[in-house]
Amino acid sequence: MMPPEQENPKGSSATAETISIQIEMAAASSSNVSPCPAPAHHHNNDHSSLFNFSDLLRESLHPLVLQFDDVEYAVKLQSRRGVCCPSSRSKVTRTILNGVSGAVKPGELLAMLGPSGSGKTTLLTAFAGRLPGKISGTITYNGQGFSSSIKRRIGFVTQDDVLYPHLTVLETLKYAALLKLPSKLTAREKMEQAEMIVQELGLTRCRNNIIGGPLLRGLSGGERKRVSIGQEMLVNPSLLLLDEPTSGLDSTTAQRIMGTLRRLSRGGRAVAATVHQPSSRLFRMFDKVIVLSEGCSIYSGPANSAIDYFASIGYSPGFNFMNPADFLLDLANGVPPDSRQDDEADFHGRLDLHDDQNSTKQFLIQSYKKNLHPLLKQELTYHIRKASLSRSSDQTPWTNNWWFQFKVLLSRGLKERKHESYSGLRIFQVMSVSVLSGLLWWHSDANHIQDQVGLLFFFSIFWGFFPLFNAIFVFPQERVMLTKERSSGMYRLSSYYFARTVGDLPMELVLPTIFVTITYWMGGLRPSFITFVLTLLIVLLNVLVAQGVGLALGAVLMDVKPATTLSSVVMLVFLLASGYYIQHIPPFIDWLKYVSFSHYCYKLLVAVQYSENEVYDCGLGFGCSRVMEFPAIKYLDIDHLEFDVAALVIMLVGYRLLAYVALRIAQQR
Repeated sequence: MMPPEQENPKGSSATAETISIQIEMAAASSSNVSPCPAPAHHHNNDHSSLFNFSDLLRESLHPLVLQFDDVEYAVKLQSRRGVCCPSSRSKVTRTILNGVSGAVKPGELLAMLGPSGSGKTTLLTAFAGRLPGKISGTITYNGQGFSSSIKRRIGFVTQDDVLYPHLTVLETLKYAALLKLPSKLTAREKMEQAEMIVQELGLTRCRNNIIGGPLLRGLSGGERKRVSIGQEMLVNPSLLLLDEPTSGLDSTTAQRIMGTLRRLSRGGRAVAATVHQPSSRLFRMFDKVIVLSEGCSIYSGPANSAIDYFASIGYSPGFNFMNPADFLLDLANGVPPDSRQDDEADFHGRLDLHDDQNSTKQFLIQSYKKNLHPLLKQELTYHIRKASLSRSSDQTPWTNNWWFQFKVLLSRGLKERKHESYSGLRIFQVMSVSVLSGLLWWHSDANHIQDQVGLLFFFSIFWGFFPLFNAIFVFPQERVMLTKERSSGMYRLSSYYFARTVGDLPMELVLPTIFVTITYWMGGLRPSFITFVLTLLIVLLNVLVAQGVGLALGAVLMDVKPATTLSSVVMLVFLLASGYYIQHIPPFIDWLKYVSFSHYCYKLLVAVQYSENEVYDCGLGFGCSRVMEFPAIKYLDIDHLEFDVAALVIMLVGYRLLAYVALRIAQQR
């Protein structure tokens, strides 16, 4: 075995051309919106403005050798209740990976093959340092363990393309460039780097098309996959990991994607990918192959030697034109090439076939341990010259400061969610309720004290329910995106949290302002501008507290259904304990009103609406009475309003702090 520089001279020379690789692809697969053609050879003037960035990326690309030795991983599963002890549940340990070894060096493309459930994705996730729990064995990067500096040299593309559907291709890559690339680059240089990735991956024609999603027309599958690869290529990773990059794509598009990966590996990177069922054309692109069967290796080595190895232990393809990948997958399933399954076989025949498959798997596993594993051990223990790694990432764990991350995330969030925040349906919902409320309470006055108190209570309840239920969906819906970006070290959790909450404020505050403005004057409340402003401020404070409760519930449960159910119960309790429906709560449960933000909001609204000496007409010849003596108001005990304001402020801070802590705990699971 030779050092990477000697073993792959083409890869070494290509390292000097990093991002300027010429990707030769034909026209891209059809798309619903402006399909992207494959990139043609660029003219020299296309790259002249990007020369400095190519130089910078060449300097930052350090060869990275990934080695893994006897990797084992197991999880504990909850078993069903047993027959003898139906009330008890036992935990069963399931081995996902069992003694997997291998290596991938710069300039190599490693493919991991195997049937579903064989452990391919688990092994790839372990390479990226994202696998929870304890991993046995060793995984090293240039002889070092996983660290923050290593993490920044690894690109990880998940099987599902996790992208914001309402951003365009160029916007997606530009925001990723701003967050991922180091602060020593200016914003313009980062933008130009994103432009270069768009050109190199053949996304020029659809650069201004939105990504799209299940309910939104956008890019085709191959184009979305190229955008996902482009996000990881922005930082010029030394190790690129991809989970099922060809899944769901037609054979032509899959070949183009794999051709792109092969050229990227020839640029001096180590590339590893899981591939479910490659065609023979794809198989010829692989440099190395690992074949897994039920978490165990049955082959690990050069792709062009796999057929010869299995022939040496008695398993040869049935005919010369068989797809090598199909042959390997059959063996991984325990099906030798000469076996035939008779559709008319009886039950006992099928049992015999199952036993034969298990015995075939065991033979292949034992043959691997006897013939290939010792050779892999020698290769892994052979001295590989370590590429120098920059230590700056260990000293500065983030590529950009907190304030820059906050601004970029805020800008991206506003652009992505403007369709939701400013949706006509949401505005119509609030406007229709406000007008209807104004008509129902049309020009009520202090002589209709019960009606006015009901309107104030409606303010506190409606603007408790509405923002709370909107906030519940925030973190559960963005959990996948947050996990992906945080795993790659793009930004701090605190910068995301503040950007997300601040980005929601415009519509969270604009809508209740419009609502109160319309309903307040139509409803005949006190015609005083100061009273109106105080009422509006109280409602806005109530909105922020209710939003904090929704954020906390969503972050704690991270599941929309249970969070919605629990929030319904919470708001029902707050509504009943707020002091409008029940004025004589038993002492043992009277404490509920002190944890209800609706109670404090309702109390403050009543307090600013009526003065101490204001009177109302009792009717029925009883003359007038002081408003403060009205039973529903007297029960509220309007006094020391500063404590009510302080209670809402404490809830505002407390619930949002709880949401942040719960979100951090969820990210650490």
